[in-house]
Formats: sequence, structure tokens, C-alpha cells
Amino acid sequence: MEEEMGQLRRSGSPAEGEFSLSDVFYFSKKGLESIVDDQVTQRFSSEELASWNLLTRTNQNFRYISLRLTVIWGLGVFVRYCVLFPLRITLALIGLSWLVIGTVLVGFMPNSSVKNWLSELVHLTCYRICARGLSATIHYHNRENKPQKGGICVANHTSPIDVVILANDGCYAMVGQIHGGLMGVIQRSMVRSCPHVWFERSEMKDRHTVTSRLRAHVAAKTKLPILIFPEGTCINNTSVMMFKKGSFEIGGTIYPVTIKVQLMKIQSQKLHKGNYFGDL
Repeated sequence: MEEEMGQLRRSGSPAEGEFSLSDVFYFSKKGLESIVDDQVTQRFSSEELASWNLLTRTNQNFRYISLRLTVIWGLGVFVRYCVLFPLRITLALIGLSWLVIGTVLVGFMPNSSVKNWLSELVHLTCYRICARGLSATIHYHNRENKPQKGGICVANHTSPIDVVILANDGCYAMVGQIHGGLMGVIQRSMVRSCPHVWFERSEMKDRHTVTSRLRAHVAAKTKLPILIFPEGTCINNTSVMMFKKGSFEIGGTIYPVTIKVQLMKIQSQKLHKGNYFGDL
């Protein structure tokens, strides 16, 4: 540290051990480096792939290796963006459109077991279509621990599509922030057929209302399990943030769910007994 500080000091600086105003820059630099390289901050950066593959050829270190590999990479780009990408967009539009239309139509029906059955059918169908649009291959482990009605499903948050991944195996009552635009249209249509809970995070009164609604939801053992992401934000799948305690103060049975996302490679992994495990 003394050597680095000495380089920042100009000629004629004070003697060793005395304070110099230029020392502030050194400590400020070290402080900013600690913030940027903080363990929490690193959880929001993109996760590096464990092994090299054709998709990393956009990296500067892998611009050119051989002519044959370059040709294969070019064909891969054509197939991904000219063939598969339009198909994925089409499937996603079909899934979202059917979700809005189906939930609105089911919402006009009176409350009954038939309405609940149709609502679950519409949600499962739409989420599975969207999963096909994402080209997702999903494996569910320990199905005997699957969240049941009247309970609370608590999961780690790896990406915005976590709901689509989990809802491919069963329906959930969502809890989340009110949005505008297309997301707002989807939220308003979904709540017509299923008791989802949307709230405004900035309003304190709304929080108390949400808590009471969640407790009433859990008390009714016939309603869908509530899906909550207690981390409150998405991270890069390398670790888990501290859970917010509000999710566990509602009461009811807690069903822990672990989501593990693996790119380009599917591996079956098991957690300790008692967890329902989704592997993408």
C-alpha cells in the first residue's frame, strides 16, 4: 500500500507517515474496487459457461480457430436466427394470446369446480406452449414433495421465466408487482380466472392488504398453492440471496423449491430429501 500511495504522490510530498491530500484518491479507488468486486454484486453479473462451445465464438478470444469450425458456426447462426427464432416467437405469441383470451373467457363463468378446472387447464396449456417457445427441457425431481393446495411454494429466483418453468408441472397463484403495458394486460386477464395477488410495492397500505389476502388464501385449503420468490430479485444462478421474512409470516405449509438452470447441458442432480427440485 505504501508503494502504491507513493506513486500517487507528487515530488515534494510530505515525509513518510504524514498525511497527503492525494492519499484520498488511493483509498477512494480501493473502496470502489471493493464495491464493484463485492460478492453480492457478482451475483447479478452473467454466469460464465463452464465449457467452450460454438455459442461463445462471439467472444473476442474465439474469433477464429479453423475454417471448418467457422463454416459450422455460420450454419448454426443461420439455423438459430432464421429458422428457430421465428418459430419461437410464433409459439410465444400463441401462448400469450391464448393465455389472455382463455383466462378472460373463463373469468365470465361463475365460481365453481368447473371454472377452477378450466382455469388450470388454460394456464397449463399456455405455459407449456411458452416453454416450447423457449426450447426448454425441464426435469422435475422428488415429485412426492410437490407443493399442494393451501400451501406456499418458496423458490429461488434465477430469471423472469421461472414462473413458466414451475407452472409446467402444476398451477400456482402468483404474487407480484403490478405492471403496465403488455404485462399489465396479462395480469388483469389472469386474475379474472384465478385468485392471483397483485400489489403496488410503493404503497404501505397495499402491503397490509396483500398480507391479509394471502393469509385468507392459505386458510382455504382448496385454493392453488401460492408461488413466492422471497429473494425479491433475479440473480445469476450461482448463489442465493437472503430471503425476506415476510413470505414466512403468513402461516401455512412451506414447500421449498430449488431451480437449477443449466445452459447447453442437462444433468440430473438431487437435493436433500424434502425438496421439490426443477432442473432446466
